Order: sequence, then C-alpha cells, then structure tokens
Amino acid sequence: MTKLTGKLALVTGAARGIGAGIALALADQGADVVITYERSTERAATLVAAIEQKGRRAFAIQADSADAAAVKRSVDEAAAMLGGLDILVNNAGIARVIPFVDLSLADIDAMLNVNVRAAVLAAQAAIPYLKQGGRIVTIGSNVSQRVPFGGLTVYALTKSALLA
Repeated sequence: MTKLTGKLALVTGAARGIGAGIALALADQGADVVITYERSTERAATLVAAIEQKGRRAFAIQADSADAAAVKRSVDEAAAMLGGLDILVNNAGIARVIPFVDLSLADIDAMLNVNVRAAVLAAQAAIPYLKQGGRIVTIGSNVSQRVPFGGLTVYALTKSALLA
C-alpha cells in the first residue's frame, strides 16, 4: 500500500516539466490524477497514458490558466471526473524573460494572471470539493527572494506573491 492510495489530485500546468513530475509522483504514491494543460495536447496524452500504466486513473483537461473561467471550469471538471478532490497542486506558471523596461502590459498581465490569479481562483474553486484532510500545494520559485539576473523582475514578483 502507498501513502496516497485512493486520493484524488489535480495538478495544473502539468503536461511537462515540474508539473508532469509531480503528477507522476502522485500516481506512484497511489493517487488518481487529473492534469491541466494549455497547448501540449500530445504531451498531456502521453502523461495520462504513463499514469494509467501505473494502475491509476488519469485525465487531462485543456485549460488556459490566464482565463479565470477556464480555471474554475477545470477544477469543477476534475472533481466530477474523480468524484471529489483531496489534493490541488497549483503548478501552472509562465515567465517572460524580458528587460524590465521592455515588458508590455500584456506580458505583465499574463504573468500575474497565470502565476498569481489562477492559483487563487483554483484554490477557491477546489475548497468546496476538498475532503477532510485535503491539501492545496502551490509551487513557487527560488527567484521569489532573489532575482539572479535581469529580465526576471515581474516573474519574481509573481512568485513572491505566492509566499503570502
């Protein structure tokens, strides 16, 4: 028996990278997993298949984390697919590595919407579904406390906001 047998998890932004690793680790520990992705349809399908090969249920939902309605919809769909939620992992995130003075309002809005607003909205949407002992985990970044090079100022600001 594994630690998360029977647990139901949603991992946002999980078609690749850290999110995919988290989804696989949850499945390794016995959880059924729903992932969200924006554009990586093939990668999402590959990850779902890998989770299913571990004997777990897995689903993928296309959702743009910059879209508030899509965030809520994805949480509602995940809970319906799984029959509830025990774990929400707010992993979706974007960075625009651009000199600060050259950042457009659209770039700033995109990072704020995906990195901060989506995490807040997903948590709000997930709370009614979370079972006793449920958990919300939000993935931050080490650049939230120290910007290692130029071009990351607003990204670092968004990750700092998650510390609050």
